[in-house]
Amino acid sequence: MTTSDEFAGLTTPLETSNSPALKFEVLARCSTTKARASKMHLPHYTAHTPMFMPVGTMGTIKGITPRQLEDLDCHVILGNTYHLGSRPGSELLDAAGGLHRFMAWNRGLLTDSGGFQMVSLLKLANITEEGVEFENPHDGKKMMLTPEMSIGLQNSIGADIMMQLDDVVSSLTTGARVEEAMWRSVRWLDRSIKAHKRPAEQNLFPIVQGGLDERLRTLSANELVKRDSPGYAIGGLSGGEAKGSFWRMVTLSTDILPTNKPRYCMGVGYAEDLVVCSALGVDMYDCVFPTRTARFGNALVRTGSLALRQGRFKDDMDPIDKDCDCSTCKNYTRAYLHTTVTKDTTGCHLVTIHNIAFQMRLMRDIRRAIVEDRFPLFIREFMQTRFGKTVPLWIVEALRSVNVDLTVADKNSSYTAVPADGDFQKEPSY
Repeated sequence: MTTSDEFAGLTTPLETSNSPALKFEVLARCSTTKARASKMHLPHYTAHTPMFMPVGTMGTIKGITPRQLEDLDCHVILGNTYHLGSRPGSELLDAAGGLHRFMAWNRGLLTDSGGFQMVSLLKLANITEEGVEFENPHDGKKMMLTPEMSIGLQNSIGADIMMQLDDVVSSLTTGARVEEAMWRSVRWLDRSIKAHKRPAEQNLFPIVQGGLDERLRTLSANELVKRDSPGYAIGGLSGGEAKGSFWRMVTLSTDILPTNKPRYCMGVGYAEDLVVCSALGVDMYDCVFPTRTARFGNALVRTGSLALRQGRFKDDMDPIDKDCDCSTCKNYTRAYLHTTVTKDTTGCHLVTIHNIAFQMRLMRDIRRAIVEDRFPLFIREFMQTRFGKTVPLWIVEALRSVNVDLTVADKNSSYTAVPADGDFQKEPSY
């Protein structure tokens, strides 16, 4: 599969930004919401946004080859600086000429800073002004990750987009620690900018922080805009906070961040979140969810997910999704996948292919709807398929804030929804 052509005929950008290693062109805007469709020209590839980036922690997505990712129309993948720095390590990556060459991936690559893993995965992590002190899981020795070290590793990896090291706190944290982390992240950004040795070849994105505090989020976003970076990330969310707080922090951030530069909401991957956040003005997403849930035998569909290990699929001769053109849906039945998922690697591989294809198709559909200025109708049709009449309250409120009121029919759709408290996902009716 080649890159989708939803921008065919659109040659004049509505807005543009030019950085040494990134050109961003906004080619279409939704006339109702804050959604926009754009081209992001990177050193290794021109990506179309809004886009979803599968996560390849150590330079690989389990069970999928780089060629398969290209065939699935994946534009950018994400790698993990901490894990890549441990193995294969910066010396081998330097010798190989960077991760692109090492893994034979010819498209876009984004690396996170490694800070999240330091705090969330490792024992005895200690944050100081110098950096993150942690216990090496291999030998138990104390180690330090600084902003300068993180950038050095990412320069060796050679990603098109690098993330600053930030002071990560849980989205559920409140009080003085949140403000301390926000200001420290700004100081670490300045150190990262100074340490960046390849600005003509790699882009450094800062990360908006501030927890669920509107004042701190506003301060953080305004401070980062002063640095005039190639693009910006919205961090510190998707950590268990209430969805009502989540969307408000996202839209607050997109209201402040420049309209002519890409905005990346970190750690977002559920289909409804991608639709809502695109309406709120976000361009880029990543999450381990689609590939991780595939390894447990869960296949993504527009109504939610299918737990293929369940006995109800043992005689089901349909594909996962009749409307999906991925190689799994073209060649395999639910019954076959039921016999293999969670039992051997074949099933995991096949469901992973489908789940990535599902995410890529969803993003193409979002982009096309924006280009054709029918995104509000797409939203209504998506939510009707996803949830039926009862839609989570946070989705209703978030969409209402950008002029799409699901509780009232409009001229293009008779669909109306009843809001319900809680973040839930209906099981598909099979």
